[in-house]
Amino acid sequence: MSIIRPAMKKITVVLLFAISCFVLFAACKKSSDPAEAGLVAETTPANNSNNLNILGPDFPLKVEITSAMPPQGVKIEITAKKESSADPAFFSSTNNSTAPQNNYIITNTPAGVTCVVTITVTSLTKSNNVWMGSYRYSKK
Repeated sequence: MSIIRPAMKKITVVLLFAISCFVLFAACKKSSDPAEAGLVAETTPANNSNNLNILGPDFPLKVEITSAMPPQGVKIEITAKKESSADPAFFSSTNNSTAPQNNYIITNTPAGVTCVVTITVTSLTKSNNVWMGSYRYSKK
């Protein structure tokens, strides 16, 4: 019995050392996920612009992804609502895209009030990679 105890202690120490090394090497392993460029987009009408008293009835919107497109594409969410109202959005659209240029037509705009269009572009590869923009307009 006295021979078995020292041998068991040695095996236990070696086993604990091997597990510790494995955990350390696994923690030091570099991520295989390539870095994704931050999303950048341009809109027409321009981001942060004020476009008042425009003839309607429909209002075109172009969202152009000017950064590198994420491998799985992007989700584009658009809402339009009265600026100073708790009313729900009168227009909304959500779609996934791999195209750099995306065109929309905002409909149902109420006349004589300032409206806010909010655009959110989210990477489908990395959900924390987000671009947000907005602009104001009013229908004559």
